[in-house]
Amino acid sequence: MPTITLTQQTTATPEQFVAGLTDFGPGRAELFPNSADDALRVHEKGDAFADVTEGSGGIWERLHYDWSDPGHVVLRTVDSNVWGGRSGHTYTFTRQADGTTLVRAEVVREGKNLKGKLLGLSLGLLGKKVLGGALEKTVRAVEARVR
Repeated sequence: MPTITLTQQTTATPEQFVAGLTDFGPGRAELFPNSADDALRVHEKGDAFADVTEGSGGIWERLHYDWSDPGHVVLRTVDSNVWGGRSGHTYTFTRQADGTTLVRAEVVREGKNLKGKLLGLSLGLLGKKVLGGALEKTVRAVEARVR
């Protein structure tokens, strides 16, 4: 079960990044390339939580988002066609003295079937590069949004 930890510095504040992370409207794919707009379904949304199905390329997962702690957002996989167990994402935001924010993303992927196990194996080998590039794109998109 791969666990990939990534860090990225951004000029966005933690609040701005959380706002992007929890915007489930049209154009989400601009911020998160693995979340196609046509696959997005919001089941329920409250002030600090959401129950959302999203994905792309034939891979989907239903996630419970919890942003009750503005410095720490947890996405727990509730259901998926490939991921199970302890799968999910955790984002932690740390304000830096220079006014930037350090974004730490931890991605846990536990395959629940053969496809998931094979994807998990490849993420274990290439995850930092692949997911690191995706996080960098997300950070740049959030920054462009708040300019």
